[in-house]
Amino acid sequence: MGKVIECNDVGIRYITGDLKAIGLKEYVMRRITGKYDVKEFWADRNIDFYLDSGDMMGIIGSNGAGKSTLLKAISGIMEPKEGSIKVKGRIAALLELASGFDGDMTVKENAYLRGAMLGYTRKFMDEKYKEIISFAELEDFQDRTFRQLSSGMKSRLAFAICCMVEPDIIILDEVLAVGDGAFRKKSGDKMREILNSGVTGILVSHSIDQVKELCNKVLWLDHGKQITFSSDVKTVCDAYSEFLVTKELPGSEEEIKELSLSYEKRMAEEKAKKDKKETKKLEGILAKGTKNTAIEASLDIIENNAPELLDMHEVGKWRRKNNG
Repeated sequence: MGKVIECNDVGIRYITGDLKAIGLKEYVMRRITGKYDVKEFWADRNIDFYLDSGDMMGIIGSNGAGKSTLLKAISGIMEPKEGSIKVKGRIAALLELASGFDGDMTVKENAYLRGAMLGYTRKFMDEKYKEIISFAELEDFQDRTFRQLSSGMKSRLAFAICCMVEPDIIILDEVLAVGDGAFRKKSGDKMREILNSGVTGILVSHSIDQVKELCNKVLWLDHGKQITFSSDVKTVCDAYSEFLVTKELPGSEEEIKELSLSYEKRMAEEKAKKDKKETKKLEGILAKGTKNTAIEASLDIIENNAPELLDMHEVGKWRRKNNG
């Protein structure tokens, strides 16, 4: 299929203080008083990247980096002032979880409404509805109005519809972090399944581990500026994690690699300190405690640092036997 999404030198601008932003009355008053002032703000500028079929790109950056604005432009909600965005295929976007829903309509009605907004027929939604409601775990809430749902329930419904309607491109803005732990795991598993089927995805997330796990490409933005676009996801994510500590923004690919190495060094030092602390703790227990407390402490250390070495079923049996 080739390039599915292509951004070429994209710039997205907001205008504050113009007629459309402040209304006719305020415009006239400011003109009369001489306080009329129009300002422009570039949320994104000179953004370049491309995604092939099956790619999953994570967009990272601090608040105000321009991530959500870029997603809106890719989704067709906004038009770039500069450059071009080319998209091939049907997009399912989750940018604001509650958007596109009617608070007074039932869960079932809203599911069909969102499906219609995405361009799907009634017949198609009839076929998918049970699967959507089951995935969202809302079988007992189908006849409730949308406003009666908790924020977690709303997010589950939105995510389920987005994933079950078989899009060519899926765009997610901080939605894999919603819901309880079990649903977060299920949504992550679903995303992996979708990507393996060849769907192209874009994920905005403050969870760097999530980006590392799910994405094969990464775009780092800072105050609307593109720091880098790369397929070396681990290096860029590690560099970004170090930037959050040092606040030293890299100016080149070489500096990104240096930041990444600094992050790895810092993590190794922190792990060494933690291991030393755990060792001293264990030594103290061995010197003062009983055999069972020493074994329990040892198990805790292994469980926290190398759980793959343990047979948790046998550990559970030992704990039940020795701790009553």
